Amino acid sequence: MTTILLARHGQASFGQENYDQLSKLGGMQAQMLGQHYASTQRRIDAIFTGSLVRQQDSARHFWERYQSSVADTEKPYTPAIDINQPDSYVLPQFDEFNHKDVLIKSNPAFGNRAAIAAEIAQAEVPSTRLAELFDAAMQRWHAGDNDSDYIESWVQFSERAKQALEQVRLQVANLQLGRDDTVLVFTSGGIIAAITAQLLQQGSSTAYQINKSLVNTGVTSLTIKNERTRLLSVNEYSHLFSEGKRFVTWR
Repeated sequence: MTTILLARHGQASFGQENYDQLSKLGGMQAQMLGQHYASTQRRIDAIFTGSLVRQQDSARHFWERYQSSVADTEKPYTPAIDINQPDSYVLPQFDEFNHKDVLIKSNPAFGNRAAIAAEIAQAEVPSTRLAELFDAAMQRWHAGDNDSDYIESWVQFSERAKQALEQVRLQVANLQLGRDDTVLVFTSGGIIAAITAQLLQQGSSTAYQINKSLVNTGVTSLTIKNERTRLLSVNEYSHLFSEGKRFVTWR
């Protein structure tokens, strides 16, 4: 049986020019997950990520803390995937949807980033207005009534998420890890939500609600046995509680 842990990347740079980079908190969140798995002696046999910087950096932060914190064992092990060799663990199928395209296509007035920035700047609380615009854009994308507008429609994205999970299955089979192996994948909320909705046999509206609830470095667990995939848990983030502090963010 193979256990697949789908972890959302750490906090990125929402609202910044370059979203695809971890914030300081994002790196800390990934390290906390590594510390948690080390302290609970959770064995990680392989790590995969999408090709995005925030996903790969989350994996590196996780692995550095995991390696330094894991208790000494009689037989130390190295995961089948070398985190220092990007070509060996990067699966682009796990990349997030193009959120900039989804936002721009949501309104004819948003022909470019400058138009969106101007709209946000006029708001009394810019961050709240940005969240409102993004929510409306996501609902339009998920609805499926304007699929031809997008670089990648929701239907196409959902199918890619399905292919991403299948790609991990193939990779695990090729690695021949063992009878009971655990694979950790750092990806993004959209991918995790799409896979979860598929396993629940639900549609795009459910996927969108799941996506809105996913926290940074929250882990969704599933198992594969005899070619059957089973969902075990969704959005587990107990590792983000430390000494009474809560290191949780939804962005």
